[in-house]
Amino acid sequence: MNLEKLLANIPVLKTKGSLDKEISMLAFDSRKAVENSLYVAIKGVLADGHSFINSAIEKGANVIVCETLPEISQNDVTYILVENSSKALGHLASNFYDNPSQKLNLVGVTGTNGKTTVTTLLFDIFKNLGYQSALISTVEYRIADEVIPSTHTTPDVIRLNEMMAKAVEEGCEYAFMEVSSHGIVQDRIEGLHFKVAGFTNITRDHLDYHKTFDNYLAAKKRFFDELEASAVAITNADDKNGNVMLQNTKAARKSFAMKTMADFHGKLLEVDFNGMLLNFNGKEFWTTLTGKFNVYNLLLAYGIAMELGMKENEILQAISKLHRVNGRFETLKSDSGIFFVVDYAHTPDALENILDSINEIRTKNERLICVFGCGGDRDHGKRPQMGKIASQKATVAIITSDNPRTEDPTAIIKEIETGVEPQNFNKYISIPDRKEAIKMAIKFAEPKDIVLVAGKGHETYQEINGVKHHFDDKEVIRELLNLMGK
Repeated sequence: MNLEKLLANIPVLKTKGSLDKEISMLAFDSRKAVENSLYVAIKGVLADGHSFINSAIEKGANVIVCETLPEISQNDVTYILVENSSKALGHLASNFYDNPSQKLNLVGVTGTNGKTTVTTLLFDIFKNLGYQSALISTVEYRIADEVIPSTHTTPDVIRLNEMMAKAVEEGCEYAFMEVSSHGIVQDRIEGLHFKVAGFTNITRDHLDYHKTFDNYLAAKKRFFDELEASAVAITNADDKNGNVMLQNTKAARKSFAMKTMADFHGKLLEVDFNGMLLNFNGKEFWTTLTGKFNVYNLLLAYGIAMELGMKENEILQAISKLHRVNGRFETLKSDSGIFFVVDYAHTPDALENILDSINEIRTKNERLICVFGCGGDRDHGKRPQMGKIASQKATVAIITSDNPRTEDPTAIIKEIETGVEPQNFNKYISIPDRKEAIKMAIKFAEPKDIVLVAGKGHETYQEINGVKHHFDDKEVIRELLNLMGK
């Protein structure tokens, strides 16, 4: 693409060198620069891309976009000075791929919990309605019928535009993507044109990165602050910070709720492990999804589909045909009658939601055994909170490892244990080995008991000291059930 065309609508402070160049590709990692590429020098958390400008040039980059011009410049290289390289990259990527987000009905969903479920539900709803779509989620990326392994909740902005361009090429009309707080503050959605933005909820998470809850809240809010006036913003009116998201948005404002008045209102009429009978805006229907938190997920998906112009009856029919999302309240039953729930719940709020949902369904004649842990190298503050919640709401809590990463699993468990209240000391045990912890839960469980294995959900690995070992909770449960004859 011609450099002058590539710079369209990008505020440039100064240029040095010719703009009459053809650009072969964009790169913000100097190692990926190639002949006739454009390298964007970004000041990151761990490294400053300006330090690698010469390295990018050696690999063939002939255009450099930067916030500080090098002291020594090369004659055959063009230098573009901008105020913010990270933001400039978003617009460069959009221009390079011919602004694909403008050719799609792009939907972004943010919040602490529910992003994966809502975006996946939307993809499946629109597939049922006969539309080709793209999905960008924590679990996987999909372009129509093609499935691509996921690397990040929100990929880098070059990859995003590349996938969206492919989606347009494949005839997709819609794209549904998770928008993470990291992706927002790191400008990974800069230059994208969202048709609809949805907010699920917000509770403590990622404070290892954002440092304070206010920073985390501000990151989520920024997504809505930067929406265009032509967009629609839909928020959870039952979340105490739901309306905060809409305070400064230029987008049209809509809401969904179960407890308060809202544009999209839901009621839970009946619930069991097989599904729920719901009422959305006065219309009843059945879904195989279960749990009150999933009522909110479905409400948001329903609201977004309505705002995208779909017919209400067709939306509700499509919802009634949906299957559960991988690793989200997935259930299986042993031959002996033990009921298992596998879920990704890895925050205090998510763990509490799923335990509450199970407790609402069970008759209390069954015991609820909860196997869970906390990830290493992440927010330490949520560990005792999760210890308190699990030991309080489960009959028995088994504290184990999640992804310890570079931390000592025993040290993580000790922090979780500090949240267990004295009256619940006899309701928990700690087993660092996750497989052994699941084995103990199965050994302890009797017919009709419920075993919740939380924290990993769709993940098929366990990260220990920087190495990912294959570990799938569902596989382990089935393997142990066979070995133990249950």
